[in-house]
Amino acid sequence: MAAQNTAITDTAPAGAAQSPTGRQWLALAVLVFSQLAVWLDNTVLNVALKTLADPDEGLGASPNQLQWSISSYTLVFAVLLFTGGVLADRYGHRNLLLTGMLVFGGASAWAGYAGSATELIVARGAMGVGSALIMPATLALIAQVFDERHRATAIAIWSGSSGIAIATGPMLSGALLDHFWWGSVFLVNVPIVVLCVAGSLVFLPGAAAKVRQKFDPLGVVLSTVGLFAIVWAVIEGGHRNDWNDPAILGAFAVGAILVLVFVLVELRVANPSFDVRLFRNSRFTGASVAVMLTFFGLNGSMYYTSFYLQGVHGQTPLECGLSIAPVAIGVLLGAPLSAKLVRAYGVRRVVTVAMLIATTGFFAYVFLDEHSGLGLFWVFLILQGLGMGAAVAPTTEAIMSVLPADRTGAGSAVNNAMRQIGGVLGVAVLGSVLAGVYRGEISPKLDGLPPGAAGAAEESPEATRLIAGRLRMPRLSDFADQGFVHAMHVAAVVGAIAAAAGAVIIWWTFRRATYAEGAR
Repeated sequence: MAAQNTAITDTAPAGAAQSPTGRQWLALAVLVFSQLAVWLDNTVLNVALKTLADPDEGLGASPNQLQWSISSYTLVFAVLLFTGGVLADRYGHRNLLLTGMLVFGGASAWAGYAGSATELIVARGAMGVGSALIMPATLALIAQVFDERHRATAIAIWSGSSGIAIATGPMLSGALLDHFWWGSVFLVNVPIVVLCVAGSLVFLPGAAAKVRQKFDPLGVVLSTVGLFAIVWAVIEGGHRNDWNDPAILGAFAVGAILVLVFVLVELRVANPSFDVRLFRNSRFTGASVAVMLTFFGLNGSMYYTSFYLQGVHGQTPLECGLSIAPVAIGVLLGAPLSAKLVRAYGVRRVVTVAMLIATTGFFAYVFLDEHSGLGLFWVFLILQGLGMGAAVAPTTEAIMSVLPADRTGAGSAVNNAMRQIGGVLGVAVLGSVLAGVYRGEISPKLDGLPPGAAGAAEESPEATRLIAGRLRMPRLSDFADQGFVHAMHVAAVVGAIAAAAGAVIIWWTFRRATYAEGAR
């Protein structure tokens, strides 16, 4: 109770000239660290994928299981964000943040000690449940703690902190894998959870929500099952290399029908889990879809970047983590810079240019090969990060600015859900493209191998290199590198097209007036 009484429960009066108080900054620090834990787990696993695929050092996970180890977290995270937002508006944002932290911390410990790839996938899904409760609350609490004068700056800091996770995740994962077993990459979440729980009780507002939203179980079931069916079909279709398989086509059909029914149901219920009515606002729609497409490219590229560095270039996990770090430099530069640029030029121009810069960074992978130096690779990563940082902060502020006060949790959930759905589909689609193209490239090179060895070598570049080592065929390892690089080029083009589409959407939906003009 003492914490509730001393926490910030009111924003400064409109037009107040004073700067945010120290307690407000400490509240923002708690929210940033809470988000950091969630985003950290979006990136920490990428560097560990090669280790998890190893039958001796890891769990002997197949490419399909590796994709699901990432997608189970982001998929559950995405589809339950809607529910998390509604529950936050109903029961209080701080309460949901604390609940989510406890679930996330417990599931992290479970993942760290998982005994099989399947158990890890399930534990990662449980972590997604905790994250879905955390994220809507963080952004909604920013709207509660900061008034309009300082909210844009706070959101820019909150958005830019994702860059810290992008850098910290791979580096931390690499350092841990160099000294400990693979499960340590999940146990690192536990002390962060303890710190955030303590900070939440002291610094965050604990007032109950004014409007108690009703729960929408039908919407939750329809969205969860529908999205799961679609993502399963994408991942399995790429893994089986048979898009005409009745099971794949059936999953696509069922998923599409359920998502359509979900939209129709949400339009008719008074308290939807995913308020599709918010999409009547063109800016909300454009910003949400553009961010989704940008994260499609980012998460997809982070998936194959790890295999490129550790497989083709033979880096250790720590070296890989350090090599990925420059993307965070771009994010940390782009996020605060965008706030100043938006005031001068408006959201439309700034975000469109930012997303085109990110598009260039995604597309530039086509210029890399198995002999490329890391200098050029780092330039491309900085471009990706710069574009991401400059695009996400203004679009997030634009989304939150159109929401009524009693729907900040639900609106925040939609915003974060679109990011996660983009990330899920990025890993699923680009991972499937990567697997399918690689299989087509390597298959002709396996004609002289025994049937069993040839089938195993088709699975992934790692499997091909393992067979090459056993059969003492170094040339086959070279073919694996060449095939993977070609597959990466194709996946990079697909990711770049998605990001470019986001730039077009922003330019079109913000055409009537820029954010800066609207603010005047």
